[in-house]
Amino acid sequence: MIKVPGIRPILELIKANPSQVKEVWIAKGRGLSRLNEVLEICKEEGIPVYFKDSKDLDLLLPNINHQGAIAIVSGFKYTPLDELLAKIKKREEKTTIIVLDHITDEGNFASIIRTSAFFGVQGIIIPKKRSVSVSPQVLKRSAGACFYIPIVRVPNISMVLKRLSEEGLWIIGTSPEGRMSLYEFDWNRDLVLVLGNEQKGIGHSVSKACHEIISIPIFGFVESLNVAVSAGIFLSEIARSRYY
Repeated sequence: MIKVPGIRPILELIKANPSQVKEVWIAKGRGLSRLNEVLEICKEEGIPVYFKDSKDLDLLLPNINHQGAIAIVSGFKYTPLDELLAKIKKREEKTTIIVLDHITDEGNFASIIRTSAFFGVQGIIIPKKRSVSVSPQVLKRSAGACFYIPIVRVPNISMVLKRLSEEGLWIIGTSPEGRMSLYEFDWNRDLVLVLGNEQKGIGHSVSKACHEIISIPIFGFVESLNVAVSAGIFLSEIARSRYY
């Protein structure tokens, strides 16, 4: 079971996949005006709602601002790699897949998920070990975007990149030391965008699996960007170059 805190994430979850929600807890005494939409959609979908003391919600998810509402979910369902590949083969438009090489910060992960969902990315791939996963905090910070984009967990990133390359996708790494600027590269192709660890960047074996390493040119005095910010910049440029 997994607990999903927050009004917006709960609404996104129920709209995306109501069958996953077993029940919703609402804190007694909270202003119900903000919770009305949750109550209404739960009633429509036949989801049980229980009114609990606020301390019960605090105990269920300590140190997380649940906003007076927590959904109890059967569990987050990661997408199998083969299922993701089957979906992209049916697409007529260009494909973009994000691969995260051992991202460890939940805030960065949540931001990348929501940005990816905004730009219509077809899937996100993460490693099973030494990496973030879809946690209650990620669910809350991404405001439920996890339920709109396939997320795949794999044992070995390098092996998956090799397979994706064999499937005809270009593997594009991101690094300040990249050989080409993102404004020079031709993004009009099926591709995998690889983002590296917050401190170490892309690992050596992963870098070797990339067809090209691309950088964001520096125009000011700050030499590095947060990985989630970098993801947004890359995805924005990919969208601009493809559609405008």
